[in-house]
Amino acid sequence: EGFTGKVSFIWGVADELRGDFKAHEYGQVILPFLVLRRLECALAPTKAAVIARAADLVGKVDNVEPILAMTAGHAFYNTSPLDLPTLLNDPVNIAANLRTYIAGYSPGAVEVLERYGFDEKITRLDQAGLLYRVVAKFADLDLATDTVSNDTMGYVFEELLRRFSEMSNETAGEHFTP
Repeated sequence: EGFTGKVSFIWGVADELRGDFKAHEYGQVILPFLVLRRLECALAPTKAAVIARAADLVGKVDNVEPILAMTAGHAFYNTSPLDLPTLLNDPVNIAANLRTYIAGYSPGAVEVLERYGFDEKITRLDQAGLLYRVVAKFADLDLATDTVSNDTMGYVFEELLRRFSEMSNETAGEHFTP
């Protein structure tokens, strides 16, 4: 499943939003989930080691960020045992668990998601009864770095931005990435 397949799959998530969100709002929901899933897939190989290291550092080190980032092998990390697939195991508490999961990310990653106004989108999706379905769709999306290169991921993101911009009648260059 290459570039076109990824874009089509992600674009298909917009169908879940129809009726509860306006077309110009689709990107505001889908793009932060795309970022979240990419972060999750990038961290998957070192997740267990980061969780163990974080537990080991409690009360011993004041600034755990550089240690956990080094353990993760990225500039970001997540200390939550949750991920999108495991969130599906508790449909009733999916919104609260998603927030807990996001809070487990390093401050920089959390800030990126906050700039999307993601918490408000979680609330709206949950109230509309759509959160579980959207999480399930993204949980099935393989965005691992060995499957989807950074260049391809950039092209996927840009193509989605372009499509969402067209839906909201923005002209070229008026869209931006938080």
